[in-house]
Amino acid sequence: MQVFFQNLVGGLQMGSIYALIALGYTMVYGIVKLINFAHGDIMMVGGYAVYWFTTTALYEQMAVVNPALAIVLSVVFSIVFCMLLGVLMDKIAYTPLRNAPRISALITAIGISMALQISAQLIFGSSQLPFPQVIPKIKLEALTIGRKPMFLQEVLTFVISIALMILLQLFVKKTRAGKAMRAVSEDHAAARLMGINVNNTITMTFAIGCALAAVGAVFYAQKVIYIKPLLGSMPGLKAFVAAVLGGIGIIPGAVLGGFIIGIAETFMKYYASDYVDALVFGILILVLLFKPSGLLGKNTREKV
Repeated sequence: MQVFFQNLVGGLQMGSIYALIALGYTMVYGIVKLINFAHGDIMMVGGYAVYWFTTTALYEQMAVVNPALAIVLSVVFSIVFCMLLGVLMDKIAYTPLRNAPRISALITAIGISMALQISAQLIFGSSQLPFPQVIPKIKLEALTIGRKPMFLQEVLTFVISIALMILLQLFVKKTRAGKAMRAVSEDHAAARLMGINVNNTITMTFAIGCALAAVGAVFYAQKVIYIKPLLGSMPGLKAFVAAVLGGIGIIPGAVLGGFIIGIAETFMKYYASDYVDALVFGILILVLLFKPSGLLGKNTREKV
């Protein structure tokens, strides 16, 4: 039972990270029906942004005066940088393809993914770099699983991912901008007739998705303790599987799928580590065969 609970906690931690990345996938798909395969590499950029900021003179000065504030500033810098990158990516690459066939946007997303990976290699090199200790390695003696106390990083990852999902759901359901996003997801032409700026709404969606990827990058890089140009490739693909599993385009579905994939992967690593990736992508195949709309999705008919 001790091993079971330890794996469960590790699965919830990884599932939280996948959920944060999957939220970006599901938001963009819900608005423009685009699978943004560059999303995992946005996460990689977020990790490098934190790494770069921690090497600046400003961070070193802040770390002497107030270490906690310096860490918060590094994370905020990463989020803002990824949001700006998402806006730039949409304006330059995706906006001209609004009315193009979907395959054109998909190929463009793959091209952006490769461009980000190559850029990271040229700037930082292809080898792994140590990721700074953003979250203190503190044991929470009051929270124990069996005899083992939980770490602050595990608790923060889970709590923040759930909090962001709730905030995102409230934003989409209750705010004016969120209602505009829902209108655009239903019908672009009708949204324009209602006075909604469709392009700006889509750009805002990219920005929010990239911000979530940056948060996921901090937690993932802190867990593996390194960054590299291909850091976001596999987590990005697994987050995509999570989004499809939960029901792509559905915010709670992305979180549910992330937790399922994270828990399944963690338990599989303990019992048969060589087959972890096969299990994850096997889940994707089964979902596409038996429930293509995902666990929380509904089957819809598409007019021809």
